[in-house]
Amino acid sequence: MLRRQSGVTIDDVVAKTGWQTHSVRGFFSGLVRKKLNLPLVSEVGKDGMRRYHIASVASSKA
Repeated sequence: MLRRQSGVTIDDVVAKTGWQTHSVRGFFSGLVRKKLNLPLVSEVGKDGMRRYHIASVASSKA
């Protein structure tokens, strides 16, 4: 879900996994960013929803 260009909201991950919102945020911070060292990008869209996605390697080096 994080590899999709459109990204994913925390609510999307909660619905898919059944986790609580604080667990999803901890997963993003602890595992995705720190342990896996993936460039996680957080953006707020025109609809006001915050979406997360893993940036491509080329864009993360810029």
